[in-house]
Amino acid sequence: MKKSLFASPILASVGLVGLLGAMSITAAANAAETSPPAKAEHTMMHKMADTGAQAAPQDAQMTKLGKEFLADLWRNQPEWAMYVGKYEGAAQLTIPDAADRARQLAFNERWLARFAKLDPAQLSPRERTDLAILQNQLKAANWELTKFKEYAWNPSNYNVAGAFDLLLNTEFAAKEVRLQKFLQRLQNVPAYYVAARASIDNPTLEHTELAIQQSAGAIQVLKEGNKQAQASKLSAAQKQQFASRTEAALKAVEEYVSWLRSVVARGEAKRSFRIGKEMYEEKFALQIQSGLTGEQIYQRALQAKEEMLARMDKITDELWPKYLANTAKPQDRVAKIGLMIDKLSEKHTTPDKFVEEVRQQLPILQKWLIDKNLLGQDASKPLEVRDTPEYERGFSVASIEAPGPYRPQDRTYYNVSPMTDMKPEQAESHLREYNHWILQILSIHEAIPGHYTQLVYANKSPSLIKTLFGNGTMIEGWAVYGERMMMESGYGDNAPEMWLMYSKWNLRAICNTILDYGIHVQNLSKEDAMRLMMRDAFQSEAEASGKWRRAQLSSVQLASYYSGYSAIMALREERRQQLGAKFDLKQFHEQFLSYGSAPVPMIRELMMASTSAAAAAPAAAHSGMMSKEMKEKHQKMHAKKGEEKKAEEGKKDEPAAKAHH
Repeated sequence: MKKSLFASPILASVGLVGLLGAMSITAAANAAETSPPAKAEHTMMHKMADTGAQAAPQDAQMTKLGKEFLADLWRNQPEWAMYVGKYEGAAQLTIPDAADRARQLAFNERWLARFAKLDPAQLSPRERTDLAILQNQLKAANWELTKFKEYAWNPSNYNVAGAFDLLLNTEFAAKEVRLQKFLQRLQNVPAYYVAARASIDNPTLEHTELAIQQSAGAIQVLKEGNKQAQASKLSAAQKQQFASRTEAALKAVEEYVSWLRSVVARGEAKRSFRIGKEMYEEKFALQIQSGLTGEQIYQRALQAKEEMLARMDKITDELWPKYLANTAKPQDRVAKIGLMIDKLSEKHTTPDKFVEEVRQQLPILQKWLIDKNLLGQDASKPLEVRDTPEYERGFSVASIEAPGPYRPQDRTYYNVSPMTDMKPEQAESHLREYNHWILQILSIHEAIPGHYTQLVYANKSPSLIKTLFGNGTMIEGWAVYGERMMMESGYGDNAPEMWLMYSKWNLRAICNTILDYGIHVQNLSKEDAMRLMMRDAFQSEAEASGKWRRAQLSSVQLASYYSGYSAIMALREERRQQLGAKFDLKQFHEQFLSYGSAPVPMIRELMMASTSAAAAAPAAAHSGMMSKEMKEKHQKMHAKKGEEKKAEEGKKDEPAAKAHH
């Protein structure tokens, strides 16, 4: 399916790991014991996100415009609508041609003009940040269409598998209804790939090879759809139509792949995958939204790398007598740390036990969060681990694929690329990279309290806009922060082995930034990139090779980990200083997540606004109480005077009064 800055599924990913088969996990303890009911939790989060939200002059107008915008968006982008849980347009397959791009551009310009009529100063913090998010998204979409133009050089953008897979595996309607929508979409698959070929001009070799690889997944999904249709309750005529259209669709995919192979063979895939400084900085500003430039975060990452290596050096000295007492310590710091990591990496699972080990980790992580009072969990949201679908392989090795806010009840998938194609030496390298300690940190990052937990909270945010237009930097930053949160709480018995491996993992996030900027801006060679990852960041050859490939296929995204993490850490410490003894870590976590997947600077603005409002409320209440007390006192004084006057008058008239009675 088409991919763009503006239209993408809710999906977060991290580095290389493989799981065989699929499984489901449930809570480690009874739902009533582990977390408040979903409805109560949603109410709590709604209050957090709305704390201090006073209606501003243009709030109603912004709310109305936001609803109109979303309705218009789903009509114009039916595939994206499916990813967030809206299936009204699921039978429609968008043809990615020049006319479609012109239509998208007109859509963006129309809505930018409408939003420009609003005055941010006349909006409350929540509505103001919603407006800023939408304007940034529209500007980013325009930038991609008019300047970045990835549609012309990235053939992997064109793959029909995603939406078809959703129709097969999301139970939003009866199976036969979903198959009928599948059948309708099939009709336009040949036209889709004709448009794809017409759109591609001077692609990169790397993205062309990825497209060839991932197209096998499209073939698999199309065949599976026909298989299910033939075994369904569809009519004989529909089944025949299904078979015919599937045959035409498969032919279109195969012809597309053949054409891509010929492009490679003729040497026509020659565009550089490096995007250069100008494009990098522009994309960084639109995607990261941290207030820093790409170069600034790169410089900070270089400093953070040195600080992390110094800490790892101390931990290595502490562990040396236990593991390498008979080995002389190298004078070179990196070599010394590397020897210790190599030694610890010997402790790892085997390919056949890999899935079971991950299965056992997830409920343990959930229980730890509850026991340590770090973050509420919703036990009603199961997580299903599965092999990464073929049409998504070749980019990252593990990812969370969550349902959108319109259908939060749907399954969340923990995708992991299988190890089935690995040679024995590759598998060993892979398992040493994801050793006993690192494998736990991986699940912390991907699942609990990382991506999975964050996206469950996001789907309960009162701001649909902040959830739908998720900021990747906040999402990845939270996952990296979640690792730090767990370690600070004593996870892993505070063992130095765990801290060393956590530091290695965190160093990878730091080096992702250095790698990404170096490759796309400084023309970092593969040799130097591999040296950075394998020597300075202690990554295995298999991991480093996978990351080099990923850095060729993406830009800026790898910088989101450290950018988001460092911003969240800075915000946490700012709040700690601001609130003093009133600072509560769990409350900070839940309030932070309650705003959806908004950029961290916007979450900071909302948090600060909530604090200001909370501080003002008691003062206002106190003022109101004083006014009431003064009023009551005033009334009592008048009443007393009135009673005294009546008493005096009563004394004068007393005989007459008695006589009267």
